[in-house]
Amino acid sequence: MEYHKPVLLHQCIDLLQIKPNGIYVDATFGGGGHSREILKHLDTGHLYGFDQDEDAQANELENENFTLIASNFRHLKNSLRFKGVRQVDGLLADLGISSHQIDEASRGFSLRFEGPLDMRMNRSRPKDAKMVVNTYPEKELIRIFRDYGELIKPHLLARTITQARAESPIETTEALKSTLERFAPRNKHGQFWAKVFQAIRMEVNDEMGALHDLLTQAADIVKPGGRLVIISYHSLEDRPVKNFFRTGNFEGKPEKDFYGNLLRPLEPITRKPLVPDAYEIEQNPRARSAKLRAAEKIDDGNK
Repeated sequence: MEYHKPVLLHQCIDLLQIKPNGIYVDATFGGGGHSREILKHLDTGHLYGFDQDEDAQANELENENFTLIASNFRHLKNSLRFKGVRQVDGLLADLGISSHQIDEASRGFSLRFEGPLDMRMNRSRPKDAKMVVNTYPEKELIRIFRDYGELIKPHLLARTITQARAESPIETTEALKSTLERFAPRNKHGQFWAKVFQAIRMEVNDEMGALHDLLTQAADIVKPGGRLVIISYHSLEDRPVKNFFRTGNFEGKPEKDFYGNLLRPLEPITRKPLVPDAYEIEQNPRARSAKLRAAEKIDDGNK
């Protein structure tokens, strides 16, 4: 299967500071691009890859230093404990959806190809995009388009959908686009549809809830001095990563102890996010919106 090229690959590897005998996690295995590079730096160490998508699981690497866990990364801690692992030396997550998922029409992620309203990253789960579009109350659709798509006049989009589905179920990506076509600005057509699809996809997969779970658990299981490296693709993902790295919470509100020390489990390494250069964007257009942030687990004993 064709998967995207690993984004900001060498920057990720440099920031992870891989120990040959260390234990690492690739929380978003996908096509295995980042995992292959991490494995090159391991000797007696081990890498655990996570992916809930059965298509990605077909890419499992045959390497004695690698284990693929067929699970959402929000189950990080329990899945690793089941393998006898309680702490790791570093974790990498490349958020967003893969080129394979976008290009496979049957998955329902694509703006270009007609397909069923699906958008599930884990197709064994019952909630798909068709269920969201056809059964969610109008106020919930407003919330999705406002919070996850940051769309203008989300109430009009929600009302149009509820009126249309009362006549006939909306079951395909093209049917959804036809329903909302009149709201797509002529000069920002692609951007509008990207936001609509993003909003529904994030709801279907509870992407923000999963990201919060990942960051909270990762900060707990990474050893002092270990690294978290996260690549995000839009502000809704980047904001909680930035806030959590800086303050230890998702609101971005610093909390201090009696002595004025910040109460946070991580120390940001990247003051500003790293972004791809022009050459990488030319070679891999998907990298255009990528932002990489890294942080190091603080050793409580050194406070």
